[in-house]
Amino acid sequence: MTPDEYCQQKAARSGSSFYYSFLFLPEERRRAIVALYAFCREVDDVVDECSDTGIARTKLAWWREEIDRLYAGVPQHPVTRALAPAVQTYALAQEHLRDIIDGMQMDLDYDAYPSFTELSLYCYRVAGVVGLLATRIFGYTDEATLRYANDLGLAFQLTNILRDVREDAARGRVYLPLDELKRFGVAPETLRTSATTDAVRELFAFQASRARDYYRRAFDQLPDADRHAQRSGLIMAEIYLRLLDEIERDGYRILEHRIRLTPLRKLWIAWRTARRENHRHRRLARTA
Repeated sequence: MTPDEYCQQKAARSGSSFYYSFLFLPEERRRAIVALYAFCREVDDVVDECSDTGIARTKLAWWREEIDRLYAGVPQHPVTRALAPAVQTYALAQEHLRDIIDGMQMDLDYDAYPSFTELSLYCYRVAGVVGLLATRIFGYTDEATLRYANDLGLAFQLTNILRDVREDAARGRVYLPLDELKRFGVAPETLRTSATTDAVRELFAFQASRARDYYRRAFDQLPDADRHAQRSGLIMAEIYLRLLDEIERDGYRILEHRIRLTPLRKLWIAWRTARRENHRHRRLARTA
């Protein structure tokens, strides 16, 4: 198996919505973003699958050394070997890859976040930074696109936190800010139950509203000149916004069951969004 094939299998097996947004990219950019996604999955799996925090810290330390080897031109792991051409072609910053590892380290250091200030740092490291790296791979001409990418990454992470709130709580992690739980009168242990009380529903509605605010901020900052290049992010956003719609339509009963979109629906949303953005791009080209 080649390094690219390893990353492709890693991405496909995950079943992530991100995979569908990569399908409409040119081959070189698709290989690069799949390698970046596979890297994120590898370091995330260290935390999620390793019950011994000491071993997890050792593995994350190995990945930090592997990033150093990548930028020295001697990567060892299939993921970093696949990522090496992208690092050169798209000038991916070493500090950003290290930021992602630091974000995973926060999962070992924190089992809850006192306020949104601390949570926003976590979201930046595990998602905002990924958005910045992805933006370089997709291509951009305007610095405002980097602000779009950061806010879109945070919006994705806030959506993930809401979707996964019960599963995370069952693993002893509470990503909803503790001061906001207190404000809405929801005890952290409630998140491990299937009780959708009015207080729980109001808390979740507040979280969904914050996520939507970040989507709006991101879209407002995306220049028309970069919109077509960034269409993979827009595809992902459409999928995640439909997920938020489903959570809201279901009355925020995410403690009772997991809300998800089928693979066929994700593919349909991806195709429809790509088609819309292609039409938009052609219209702009005709009027330029």
